[in-house]
Amino acid sequence: MKLKSKRQSAFTLVEIMIVVAIIGLLAAIAIPNFVKARNTAQSNACINNMRQIDSAIQQWALETGKNDQSAPDPGEVAKYIKGNALPKCPAGGDYILAPTVGTTPSVTCPNEVAGPPPMHKLGGTP
Repeated sequence: MKLKSKRQSAFTLVEIMIVVAIIGLLAAIAIPNFVKARNTAQSNACINNMRQIDSAIQQWALETGKNDQSAPDPGEVAKYIKGNALPKCPAGGDYILAPTVGTTPSVTCPNEVAGPPPMHKLGGTP
C-alpha cells in the first residue's frame, strides 16, 4: 500500500518578496528614463514647430514684399502653415512671434527657460 502525501506546491513569502523587490528596482530605473524621453520628445517637437513658424514668417515676408523691420501678422503667417493655424508647444503655451521679421530667431517658446533641460530653444544650444 502506498501512502499519498497531500503536499501542495506554492510560492513562499520570501520568493514573493524577492520578485516584488526586483520589480520595484526595475521600475525605479525605468520611470526616470521615461520622463527624460518624454521631455526630450517635447523639446524636439517644440523646436520643429518653431522652425515651421519661422519658415512661414519668412515665406510670408517674401511673398508679400515685407522687409526685415516689418511686424509679422500671426493671422497672415498661419496661412503658410498646414492647417492654417499656428501650432502650440507640446509642453503647453502659445509661441511668441518676434516684433520684426528680421529678428533671429523670430519665434520664442514660452517654455524656453522654464522647462528642465533640454530647453525649448531655436537656433543653437542652450
